Amino acid sequence: MNQRTLELAPLVKQFNQDGYLILRNILSSEQVAHLNGAIDHILSEEKQSLAHNIYHSVERHPAIASLIDEPTLLPLIVNLLGYNIQLHISHLTVREPNPSDLKTETNSFINWHQDGPSPHFPTINGLTSMYYIKICYILSDMSEPDRGNTKIIPGSHRMPDYRPVQGNVDLPLEGETQVCGKPGDVFIFAQNLWHAGGVNRSEFTRRQLFMGYSPIWMRPIDYHKASEDLLKNASPEVRQLLGDISPNPFKHYVPDADSVPLKKLFV
Repeated sequence: MNQRTLELAPLVKQFNQDGYLILRNILSSEQVAHLNGAIDHILSEEKQSLAHNIYHSVERHPAIASLIDEPTLLPLIVNLLGYNIQLHISHLTVREPNPSDLKTETNSFINWHQDGPSPHFPTINGLTSMYYIKICYILSDMSEPDRGNTKIIPGSHRMPDYRPVQGNVDLPLEGETQVCGKPGDVFIFAQNLWHAGGVNRSEFTRRQLFMGYSPIWMRPIDYHKASEDLLKNASPEVRQLLGDISPNPFKHYVPDADSVPLKKLFV
Protein backbone atom coordinates (compact mmCIF):
# COMPACT_ATOMS: atom_id res chain seq x y z
CA MET A 1 0.00 0.00 0.00
CA ASN A 2 1.12 3.52 -0.82
CA GLN A 3 0.12 4.74 2.66
CA ARG A 4 0.47 8.38 3.64
CA THR A 5 -0.59 10.30 6.72
CA LEU A 6 -2.96 13.14 5.87
CA GLU A 7 -3.35 16.27 7.96
CA LEU A 8 -7.00 15.81 8.81
CA ALA A 9 -8.15 19.11 10.34
CA PRO A 10 -7.63 21.37 7.29
CA LEU A 11 -9.05 18.71 4.96
CA VAL A 12 -12.19 18.36 7.07
CA LYS A 13 -12.59 22.15 7.10
CA GLN A 14 -12.13 22.39 3.33
CA PHE A 15 -14.54 19.53 2.70
CA ASN A 16 -17.24 21.09 4.86
CA GLN A 17 -16.78 24.39 3.03
CA ASP A 18 -16.61 23.14 -0.57
CA GLY A 19 -18.36 19.77 -0.41
CA TYR A 20 -15.46 17.94 -2.03
CA LEU A 21 -11.71 17.31 -2.00
CA ILE A 22 -9.21 16.37 -4.71
CA LEU A 23 -6.17 14.51 -3.38
CA ARG A 24 -3.20 13.71 -5.59
CA ASN A 25 -1.15 10.51 -5.85
CA ILE A 26 -3.09 8.51 -3.30
CA LEU A 27 -2.51 5.30 -5.23
CA SER A 28 0.89 4.29 -6.59
CA SER A 29 1.41 3.51 -10.26
CA GLU A 30 1.70 -0.16 -9.29
CA GLN A 31 -1.66 -0.07 -7.52
CA VAL A 32 -3.26 1.67 -10.50
CA ALA A 33 -1.87 -0.96 -12.87
CA HIS A 34 -3.12 -3.75 -10.60
CA LEU A 35 -6.59 -2.22 -10.43
CA ASN A 36 -6.72 -1.71 -14.19
CA GLY A 37 -5.76 -5.35 -14.63
CA ALA A 38 -8.66 -6.27 -12.35
CA ILE A 39 -10.99 -4.07 -14.40
CA ASP A 40 -9.79 -5.71 -17.61
CA HIS A 41 -10.68 -9.08 -16.08
CA ILE A 42 -14.12 -7.85 -14.99
CA LEU A 43 -14.85 -6.35 -18.41
CA SER A 44 -13.87 -9.61 -20.11
CA GLU A 45 -16.86 -11.16 -18.32
CA GLU A 46 -19.24 -8.42 -19.45
CA LYS A 47 -21.01 -7.83 -22.73
CA GLN A 48 -19.06 -5.42 -24.92
CA SER A 49 -20.35 -1.88 -24.57
CA LEU A 50 -19.31 1.75 -24.76
CA ALA A 51 -20.48 2.20 -21.16
CA HIS A 52 -20.34 -0.01 -18.09
CA ASN A 53 -21.85 0.58 -14.65
CA ILE A 54 -20.83 -2.33 -12.43
CA TYR A 55 -22.24 -2.23 -8.91
CA HIS A 56 -21.02 -4.11 -5.84
CA SER A 57 -17.71 -4.39 -7.63
CA VAL A 58 -15.89 -5.40 -4.41
CA GLU A 59 -17.37 -8.85 -5.05
CA ARG A 60 -15.88 -8.99 -8.53
CA HIS A 61 -12.15 -8.85 -7.76
CA PRO A 62 -9.90 -8.82 -4.66
CA ALA A 63 -8.01 -5.77 -5.95
CA ILE A 64 -11.17 -3.71 -5.68
CA ALA A 65 -12.07 -5.22 -2.31
CA SER A 66 -8.64 -4.17 -1.02
CA LEU A 67 -9.79 -0.54 -1.22
CA ILE A 68 -12.58 -1.04 1.33
CA ASP A 69 -10.22 0.07 4.12
CA GLU A 70 -7.67 2.02 2.05
CA PRO A 71 -5.31 3.13 4.84
CA THR A 72 -4.51 6.68 3.70
CA LEU A 73 -8.14 7.68 3.24
CA LEU A 74 -9.97 5.71 5.91
CA PRO A 75 -9.02 8.05 8.80
CA LEU A 76 -10.26 10.99 6.73
CA ILE A 77 -13.60 9.30 5.97
CA VAL A 78 -14.06 8.44 9.66
CA ASN A 79 -13.45 12.07 10.63
CA LEU A 80 -15.79 13.38 7.96
CA LEU A 81 -18.67 10.99 8.63
CA GLY A 82 -18.10 9.50 12.10
CA TYR A 83 -16.84 6.08 13.14
CA ASN A 84 -20.12 4.13 13.02
CA ILE A 85 -19.86 3.64 9.26
CA GLN A 86 -20.02 0.98 6.57
CA LEU A 87 -19.34 0.51 2.89
CA HIS A 88 -22.40 1.91 1.12
CA ILE A 89 -21.61 1.26 -2.55
CA SER A 90 -18.77 0.11 -4.81
CA HIS A 91 -19.58 1.34 -8.30
CA LEU A 92 -17.17 0.84 -11.20
CA THR A 93 -17.78 3.11 -14.20
CA VAL A 94 -16.12 2.74 -17.58
CA ARG A 95 -16.91 5.11 -20.43
CA GLU A 96 -15.33 4.39 -23.79
CA PRO A 97 -14.95 7.25 -26.29
CA ASN A 98 -18.34 7.96 -27.82
CA PRO A 99 -17.95 10.94 -30.19
CA SER A 100 -21.12 10.03 -32.10
CA ASP A 101 -23.29 9.94 -28.94
CA LEU A 102 -24.38 6.37 -29.62
CA LYS A 103 -27.10 5.17 -27.27
CA THR A 104 -25.92 2.66 -24.67
CA GLU A 105 -27.84 0.17 -22.52
CA THR A 106 -26.51 1.71 -19.33
CA ASN A 107 -25.82 5.38 -18.61
CA SER A 108 -22.92 6.85 -20.59
CA PHE A 109 -23.49 10.19 -18.84
CA ILE A 110 -25.66 11.49 -16.02
CA ASN A 111 -27.34 14.88 -15.70
CA TRP A 112 -27.16 17.25 -12.74
CA HIS A 113 -28.33 15.72 -9.46
CA GLN A 114 -27.73 15.16 -5.78
CA ASP A 115 -27.28 11.50 -4.83
CA GLY A 116 -30.01 9.92 -2.78
CA PRO A 117 -33.11 7.73 -2.74
CA SER A 118 -36.51 8.24 -4.29
CA PRO A 119 -38.27 10.16 -2.86
CA HIS A 120 -35.32 12.34 -1.97
CA PHE A 121 -33.81 12.89 1.45
CA PRO A 122 -35.76 15.54 3.41
CA THR A 123 -34.56 19.12 3.47
CA ILE A 124 -34.44 21.56 6.37
CA ASN A 125 -34.49 25.26 5.50
CA GLY A 126 -33.79 24.30 1.90
CA LEU A 127 -30.70 22.19 2.68
CA THR A 128 -30.13 18.44 2.50
CA SER A 129 -27.92 16.94 5.19
CA MET A 130 -24.90 14.80 4.40
CA TYR A 131 -25.84 11.13 4.60
CA TYR A 132 -22.96 9.51 2.75
CA ILE A 133 -19.63 10.23 1.11
CA LYS A 134 -18.03 8.77 -2.00
CA ILE A 135 -14.37 8.34 -2.85
CA CYS A 136 -13.80 8.38 -6.60
CA TYR A 137 -10.55 6.64 -7.56
CA ILE A 138 -9.37 8.02 -10.90
CA LEU A 139 -7.83 5.13 -12.85
CA SER A 140 -7.43 6.65 -16.32
CA ASP A 141 -6.04 9.93 -17.62
CA MET A 142 -8.67 12.51 -16.65
CA SER A 143 -6.12 15.32 -16.42
CA GLU A 144 -7.95 17.45 -18.98
CA PRO A 145 -11.64 18.43 -19.16
CA ASP A 146 -14.19 16.97 -21.58
CA ARG A 147 -13.12 13.35 -21.12
CA GLY A 148 -16.35 12.34 -19.43
CA ASN A 149 -15.21 14.10 -16.27
CA THR A 150 -17.41 14.51 -13.23
CA LYS A 151 -18.79 18.05 -13.03
CA ILE A 152 -19.58 19.75 -9.74
CA ILE A 153 -20.96 23.01 -8.34
CA PRO A 154 -18.56 23.76 -5.46
CA GLY A 155 -20.36 24.75 -2.28
CA SER A 156 -23.80 23.86 -3.66
CA HIS A 157 -24.48 21.67 -0.59
CA ARG A 158 -24.63 24.90 1.43
CA MET A 159 -26.92 26.85 -0.95
CA PRO A 160 -30.54 26.79 0.32
CA ASP A 161 -33.07 25.63 -2.30
CA TYR A 162 -30.36 25.47 -4.96
CA ARG A 163 -31.28 23.78 -8.22
CA PRO A 164 -29.41 24.18 -11.52
CA VAL A 165 -31.27 26.38 -13.98
CA GLN A 166 -31.17 23.41 -16.35
CA GLY A 167 -30.28 19.79 -15.74
CA ASN A 168 -28.55 18.91 -19.01
CA VAL A 169 -24.90 18.03 -18.34
CA ASP A 170 -24.07 18.84 -21.96
CA LEU A 171 -24.91 22.53 -21.56
CA PRO A 172 -22.52 24.84 -19.67
CA LEU A 173 -23.75 25.79 -16.21
CA GLU A 174 -22.66 28.88 -14.31
CA GLY A 175 -20.26 27.94 -11.53
CA GLU A 176 -19.53 24.42 -12.74
CA THR A 177 -16.10 22.81 -12.37
CA GLN A 178 -14.83 19.70 -14.13
CA VAL A 179 -12.88 17.38 -11.85
CA CYS A 180 -9.53 16.65 -13.49
CA GLY A 181 -6.96 14.17 -12.27
CA LYS A 182 -4.33 11.65 -13.21
CA PRO A 183 -4.43 7.92 -12.47
CA GLY A 184 -3.96 7.48 -8.73
CA ASP A 185 -5.65 10.76 -7.78
CA VAL A 186 -8.92 10.69 -5.86
CA PHE A 187 -11.97 12.91 -5.69
CA ILE A 188 -14.05 12.79 -2.48
CA PHE A 189 -17.51 14.33 -2.33
CA ALA A 190 -20.68 14.42 -0.27
CA GLN A 191 -23.94 13.05 -1.66
CA ASN A 192 -25.62 16.45 -1.22
CA LEU A 193 -23.16 18.22 -3.56
CA TRP A 194 -24.72 18.89 -6.96
CA HIS A 195 -22.78 16.96 -9.60
CA ALA A 196 -23.06 15.32 -13.02
CA GLY A 197 -21.17 12.87 -15.24
CA GLY A 198 -20.05 14.39 -18.52
CA VAL A 199 -20.33 12.90 -22.00
CA ASN A 200 -17.08 11.32 -23.21
CA ARG A 201 -16.47 12.43 -26.79
CA SER A 202 -12.69 12.41 -26.34
CA GLU A 203 -10.20 9.78 -27.49
CA PHE A 204 -9.60 8.67 -23.88
CA THR A 205 -11.46 5.98 -21.94
CA ARG A 206 -12.77 7.08 -18.57
CA ARG A 207 -12.23 4.61 -15.71
CA GLN A 208 -13.44 5.64 -12.26
CA LEU A 209 -14.24 3.57 -9.20
CA PHE A 210 -16.64 5.00 -6.62
CA MET A 211 -16.42 3.64 -3.07
CA GLY A 212 -19.15 5.11 -0.87
CA TYR A 213 -19.50 5.12 2.93
CA SER A 214 -22.54 5.77 5.10
CA PRO A 215 -23.69 5.38 8.71
CA ILE A 216 -24.09 1.70 9.50
CA TRP A 217 -27.79 2.15 10.31
CA MET A 218 -28.53 2.97 6.65
CA ARG A 219 -29.30 0.23 4.13
CA PRO A 220 -26.46 0.09 1.58
CA ILE A 221 -27.22 0.75 -2.08
CA ASP A 222 -25.83 -2.32 -3.84
CA TYR A 223 -25.84 -5.10 -1.21
CA HIS A 224 -27.68 -6.06 1.97
CA LYS A 225 -25.31 -8.65 3.42
CA ALA A 226 -21.66 -9.16 2.60
CA SER A 227 -20.70 -12.53 1.18
CA GLU A 228 -18.77 -15.12 3.15
CA ASP A 229 -15.93 -14.71 0.64
CA LEU A 230 -15.54 -11.05 1.64
CA LEU A 231 -15.92 -11.74 5.36
CA LYS A 232 -13.49 -14.66 5.37
CA ASN A 233 -10.18 -13.56 6.93
CA ALA A 234 -11.44 -9.95 7.10
CA SER A 235 -9.89 -7.70 9.73
CA PRO A 236 -12.19 -6.29 12.45
CA GLU A 237 -12.16 -2.95 10.60
CA VAL A 238 -13.25 -4.51 7.33
CA ARG A 239 -15.90 -6.57 9.11
CA GLN A 240 -17.33 -3.33 10.46
CA LEU A 241 -17.23 -1.73 7.03
CA LEU A 242 -19.10 -4.72 5.62
CA GLY A 243 -21.82 -4.26 8.26
CA ASP A 244 -20.96 -7.41 10.21
CA ILE A 245 -20.92 -5.99 13.73
CA SER A 246 -23.69 -7.85 15.57
CA PRO A 247 -26.56 -10.30 14.98
CA ASN A 248 -28.71 -7.84 16.94
CA PRO A 249 -30.06 -5.20 14.49
CA PHE A 250 -30.41 -2.68 17.32
CA LYS A 251 -26.63 -2.68 17.69
CA HIS A 252 -26.30 -1.17 14.23
CA TYR A 253 -28.12 1.84 15.63
CA VAL A 254 -26.45 1.94 19.05
CA PRO A 255 -23.28 -0.15 18.71
CA ASP A 256 -21.19 -1.57 21.51
CA ALA A 257 -17.75 0.05 21.69
CA ASP A 258 -15.92 -3.16 20.77
CA SER A 259 -18.03 -3.65 17.63
CA VAL A 260 -16.84 -0.42 15.96
CA PRO A 261 -13.04 -0.64 15.85
CA LEU A 262 -12.91 2.40 13.57
CA LYS A 263 -13.58 4.52 16.65
CA LYS A 264 -9.82 4.56 17.28
CA LEU A 265 -9.39 6.64 14.09
CA PHE A 266 -11.79 9.37 15.23
CA VAL A 267 -10.07 12.47 16.58
